[in-house]
Amino acid sequence: MTGAVKEQRVPAKKTSSWMLIAVDVIAWTLAILAALALRFDFNLNLIQFNWAFVLIAATIGLQFIAGWVTWLYRKRFAVGSFDEAKALVICVTLAVLPTLLFTIYVTKGQAIPRSTMFIAAPLAFVAMGLGRYILRLREEHQLRPGKEAPRTLIYGAGYAGSTTVRRLLTDPVAAYLPVGFLDDSPSQRNREVRGVRVLGGLKDLEQVSERTGATHLIVCIGDADSALLRRVNDKAAAIGMKVSVMPPLEQIFSGKHALSDIREISIEDLIGRYPVRLNQDSIATYIDGKRVLVTGAGGSIGSELCRQLTEFGPKELILLDRDETALQQTQISIRGNGLLSTREVVLADIRDEETLIRIFEDRRPQVVFHAAALKHLPMLEQYPDEAWKTNVIGTLNVLTAAQKVDVETFINISTDKAANPTSVLGHSKRVAEKLTAWMAEETGHRYLSVRFGNVIGSRGSMLPTFRKLIKAGGPITITHPEVTRFFMTIPEACQLVMQAGAHGRPGEVLILDMGEPVKIIDIARRMIAESGQDIKIIYTGLRPGEKLHEDLIGSNEQDDRPFHPKISHARVDTLSRDRLSRDGWFARLSERESDVSLGAGDARITPITTSIPVIDS
Repeated sequence: MTGAVKEQRVPAKKTSSWMLIAVDVIAWTLAILAALALRFDFNLNLIQFNWAFVLIAATIGLQFIAGWVTWLYRKRFAVGSFDEAKALVICVTLAVLPTLLFTIYVTKGQAIPRSTMFIAAPLAFVAMGLGRYILRLREEHQLRPGKEAPRTLIYGAGYAGSTTVRRLLTDPVAAYLPVGFLDDSPSQRNREVRGVRVLGGLKDLEQVSERTGATHLIVCIGDADSALLRRVNDKAAAIGMKVSVMPPLEQIFSGKHALSDIREISIEDLIGRYPVRLNQDSIATYIDGKRVLVTGAGGSIGSELCRQLTEFGPKELILLDRDETALQQTQISIRGNGLLSTREVVLADIRDEETLIRIFEDRRPQVVFHAAALKHLPMLEQYPDEAWKTNVIGTLNVLTAAQKVDVETFINISTDKAANPTSVLGHSKRVAEKLTAWMAEETGHRYLSVRFGNVIGSRGSMLPTFRKLIKAGGPITITHPEVTRFFMTIPEACQLVMQAGAHGRPGEVLILDMGEPVKIIDIARRMIAESGQDIKIIYTGLRPGEKLHEDLIGSNEQDDRPFHPKISHARVDTLSRDRLSRDGWFARLSERESDVSLGAGDARITPITTSIPVIDS
């Protein structure tokens, strides 16, 4: 296959310049003869062919010289391109002007009428363009994917879809052969790209698939969210089609991916793909040239946040964590080495107030992202004192250190479990939000919190756990058949955290819109179906402090979106250091079981264990 491709490409490259010259020679010859025939009303006896061939030879010579000077015949321009057409206009003009003088002063308009070149020039230009179009079709036909490439439909006929089709049709080893578009927009109904037409919308998928013989579907909508991808995937799976996707536009614009990076759809796409259009300027305003410190820099969120922050030109990026191995991994991902010998890595525990203050006074950060926290809900239910030490006191320590060096922007990364909290984790993060709001009042600076739901791919999160259970042969354990959660990938979460930092006002809690919640059972069934194994699902019942459905916005909070369509701004009560009480916090935790407003009743609605065989979703 590879050898055959090379045999097709090499001859075309060697002969293409001579073929262009031949096209132009034929075009001028036929154009001048046609112009003379038209001028003499097709009375060929009136044409003086000796002078006609002198004119043809002179014009061709001038065309060749002009074409060489303008690089028309030296492979500068793609055949049939707009740039080549502009060069062709220049060449025709340069060839015509001297021949007009020839007809006026040499033949004196008798042997060759003066109007001949005015008629011949546009005829020649059209003939040259037609010849080049035929040559381009020939080249593209040679470059089309082979017959073994699966026939493919493209969902989305906009810029991304059109570009994808052009690339696929000019790559002989492409993995797909596009045979039609699907697009739900009425404005795209008559669109055609390289012979590939819009054949209907998503509702017509089955009919179009049967008509074209397509077995694959590529989603080429850069802003496709998880809800759309689930709908497309379900419809395609129902008729046995395979679905692939292109990367989100944000990743294409940032250079992390190209339009051609098509891959099979993943479970992450179906539950967490969250297109974000960042306002780069607003983020750069508070990051560029500043000293930025990230706590929890070795964690899932913290490490990705550090990687993204480097793109906005901080003067200094300080990575703080108590896990030396995690710090090394973050440094490797950013710098390409894990020497751990530079000042950018700081080994410290946020529980140690004195150490934090010393570090802050030494490094004097101007922007702080506080990502360090304990996050596993059932573990903290067993050991609530650890949540108090890290999530509450640790946050207070970081805030105190930030206050002492007059940090300009402080972003506390929170969780949806802080909205109407029912768990130790939720209560500890709620207090952290209140402490941050209090410090905003104390400093007058932008100290704020950012709240979002489950992060796909973070350490110990659901998807990696499910994959391990499936690989081991099951069963998969789920707390409740109706339980739902909000999901977001790590890069998407970090993008919106940075955007929130640009828009947030002192004391606010910014809540990231994560779309519709997803049923955990649906995810499990999709993953089992993809594995092809017979895996059982066991329901264990909701754990203490766990909700059936999470909230992003608390019952007393407003959904106000003044700056960004995906970011809500809310206010929380403040909690000062003087009012902070460990005993009071534990007393509040003990009241959860009788506090219906916090959803404690959810924990008792499911039997402890139920086992059912998996049915294909």
